[in-house]
Amino acid sequence: MSAPKTAPKKVVLAYSGGLDTSIILKWLEIEYGCEVITFTADLGQGEELEPARAKAELLGVKPENIYIEDLREEFVRDFVFPMFRANAQYEGLYLLGTSIARPLISKRLVEIAASTGADAVAHGATGKGNDQVRFELAAYALNPEIKVIAPWREWDLQSRTKLIEFAELHQIPIAKDKRGEAPFSVDANLLHTSSEGKVLEDPAIDAPDYVYQRTVHPEDAPNTPEFIEITFEKGDATAIDGVEMSPATILTKLNELGGKHGCGRLDLVEGRFVGMKSRGIYETPGGTLLLEAHRGIESITMDRGAMHLKDELMPKYAELIYNGFWFSPEREMLQAAIDHSQEHVTGTVRLKLYKGLARTVGRWSDHSLYSESHVTFEEDAGAYDQKDAAGFIQLQALRLKLIAMRNRRVKSLK
Repeated sequence: MSAPKTAPKKVVLAYSGGLDTSIILKWLEIEYGCEVITFTADLGQGEELEPARAKAELLGVKPENIYIEDLREEFVRDFVFPMFRANAQYEGLYLLGTSIARPLISKRLVEIAASTGADAVAHGATGKGNDQVRFELAAYALNPEIKVIAPWREWDLQSRTKLIEFAELHQIPIAKDKRGEAPFSVDANLLHTSSEGKVLEDPAIDAPDYVYQRTVHPEDAPNTPEFIEITFEKGDATAIDGVEMSPATILTKLNELGGKHGCGRLDLVEGRFVGMKSRGIYETPGGTLLLEAHRGIESITMDRGAMHLKDELMPKYAELIYNGFWFSPEREMLQAAIDHSQEHVTGTVRLKLYKGLARTVGRWSDHSLYSESHVTFEEDAGAYDQKDAAGFIQLQALRLKLIAMRNRRVKSLK
């Protein structure tokens, strides 16, 4: 068919090398008659990415138009770590592993579009999910003139059968396990794995164990606990057991340790931004350890008022990330407050890993607010005068007394 007048001349596609994005690649060429640039990000998903290059070349993409980039360090340093300074959990449980990856992918899509003269970007997110919102809000925030193409909202290939028919018609290689219905879909990066759909769609049925990829079943985890120490500087992890490491290396090591002990499994029914509820199985072994340790070091280095206020801000911050507003002014405002709160969050936490649990069992810091002389049950050498508490309590009780007196008076009038 002839290309529409508004058709882009060049499109940067977020490309995994899988069946869906390979079909999108060919569909873009046919539907819009445009040149396609592929971008594949290594965010620590654990897969060899060079096959994506070979697949793109096989489908006719010029070698100079194939971008494969290792973004693991940037991902953890500039996205995961800032989020963990907030102890962010969506709906109180989800550590936002998919959500936090999307703004980085969009950022690079827009940057590559600018450097190559492309006038559009494209993604493979469906019209039912959150990712379409995340990709596009980030893209528009970074370039309000960019055109975003979402094939799943445009084409008529709405079933696996039609997708395979299109692939066969255009000689797109199909992996054998893709010729039938996939048991579930998986998204993975260095922070987590996310599994949804098919065998997981009934929330009343326990997820089969083969869904889990990064964690052993807690019942099969070692019978002996393991103790590790995580060191923080201004809210970010910098070392494990005294060995300094880069951000991505730290998260990789924590994934290994947490996975070995069955930590970080989550079976969640969540409220999607588009309105429906969905069931997902998440594995975030390293993130679970990081969250526990971060809260542990905050407990002795942050003032109560600041920590409680940060805990009040966290649900809003987490919701902004989940809904795709990483590049919004309100997220940046909250980030500034959160980052300021981390000025003294420096020190070391000891965790005990055992049978799916990660628990803080020790913490120490040169920036500690903990004063043993004040809390001791033994002689405190005058550090705290217990008589002061009487006046403190009377002042705190004053309004409660006045309310009780008023209620008694009103009751007597009836």
